[in-house]
Amino acid sequence: MRIAPSVVVSFVLTQIVAAGPALGSEPARLDWPQWRGPDRDAILRDGPRWPDSFSTLQKRWRVSLGPGYSGPIVWGDRIFVTETQNKETEVVRALDRRDGREIWRAEWPGSLSVPFFAKSNGDWIRSTPACDGKSLYVAGIRDVLVCLDVTTGAVRWRLDFPKQIDSPVPSFGFVSSPLLHGDYVYVQAGGGLAKVDKATGALVWKVLDDGGGMNSAFSSPILAKIGDTKQLLVQTRQELTGVDLDTGEILWRQTVPSFRGMNILTPTVYNDGVFTSTYKNRSFYYQLTTKQGKTTIQEAWEAKARGYMSSPVVIDDHAYLHLGNGRFCCIDLRTGEEKWRSKPFGKYWSMVAQGKRILALDESGDLFLIDANPEAFRPMDRKVVAENECWAHVAVSGETVLVRDLSGITAFKWSNETQKN
Repeated sequence: MRIAPSVVVSFVLTQIVAAGPALGSEPARLDWPQWRGPDRDAILRDGPRWPDSFSTLQKRWRVSLGPGYSGPIVWGDRIFVTETQNKETEVVRALDRRDGREIWRAEWPGSLSVPFFAKSNGDWIRSTPACDGKSLYVAGIRDVLVCLDVTTGAVRWRLDFPKQIDSPVPSFGFVSSPLLHGDYVYVQAGGGLAKVDKATGALVWKVLDDGGGMNSAFSSPILAKIGDTKQLLVQTRQELTGVDLDTGEILWRQTVPSFRGMNILTPTVYNDGVFTSTYKNRSFYYQLTTKQGKTTIQEAWEAKARGYMSSPVVIDDHAYLHLGNGRFCCIDLRTGEEKWRSKPFGKYWSMVAQGKRILALDESGDLFLIDANPEAFRPMDRKVVAENECWAHVAVSGETVLVRDLSGITAFKWSNETQKN
């Protein structure tokens, strides 16, 4: 692998108001700092208990935006959003959590014409950023990773994978969302999995090379402890892999059946194994065993449920999964038994769970409150929260629910009555 010299890139930064005090680098459990929340599993373990209906969920403010798929990020009193303007410029905005007022914005050229079925949904920024309280890490569609100062929006560094390592611009863009751990950011970019120094943007290593281009990953990596081994769990377009955080060594790998490499959803760790589901195929659970430093993997079961883009949530030994046919189902992870399957809904759900409650945002703009019950599908309430399609992941921070649709972001808030429930 050849690494080219750093490239100096121009950017535009607009400071709307004077910066406030430093935001701090320790994440509060009520923040939403990355793809799928605090622990990257769409499970909220802190915060006020959700009520049994949407009767107290009220709209607080709305900000119009250009189109984008990136989910909103919350850190302290700020919300970070991305958009694509005029099909040519990528924009990042910091908004005041209280009223949506713009604090700063940064922008740079970024456009790409995506192929096939993705074309109908648009050529705009896709990856959800990640924040550590000091910096915001944003993936531009042309396989570019940009580090911004969260207080001012100033660019700290920029890593352009195609220019620096001669990798092709991925056909579907930079889709995978960055993962932060310690002093590093891990991204599926540049035709593989890359470890990047958070402070400098220097590329430490790159593994799982797949040639880039059409083969760039859709799924996002997660941190996992399987057995006694802490590792990166990475789903490429063809396989599941475990990767050593420090060295990039491939600890194990498993081919996952897929249709045209469409392994899209984020895999889920359950006990000492991994659950995943792929488009036009099936759902799979793989058991991992480590002996004398060597890990072996074996398929424990498979189920007929066919996932697609929606990542599941796991509650009490059960995976709740939105399927490629629009139906919602519950799978017992201990056996692979499908407990129930609902009627069809939309094409995509983003979900967040707290206790035995699931919030599910349909791409049509409907928000569902669901009782996570393995015996039957039990919706508790339904509320229209957007007039445009919602392909970005819903975010929940304390009593605030953030819905990013294709024309803006809307903040909803449960009243203080939720504290009493």
